[in-house]
Amino acid sequence: MAAPRKYPDELRERATRLAVELRANPATKQGAIARVAEQLGMHRETLRRWVRQAEIGGGTRPGTTTSDAERLADLVRELRRVPR
Repeated sequence: MAAPRKYPDELRERATRLAVELRANPATKQGAIARVAEQLGMHRETLRRWVRQAEIGGGTRPGTTTSDAERLADLVRELRRVPR
């Protein structure tokens, strides 16, 4: 069972969107995540992970998307149920 979320989805989406927009502008890129995290009262590492996952999901950063990871987990569970 997953742990309860500390931050509501709306705050997560807003913070991620703000940080991604600021990072897109070279003039505001430096320290954007730290500034947004401080303004919204969250830990900067939390926001950094959200931004990284959003960039992966958006195709601007290499990695496994959330939907791909969920599909892989489903396939692994399915394989575990197959009798040998």
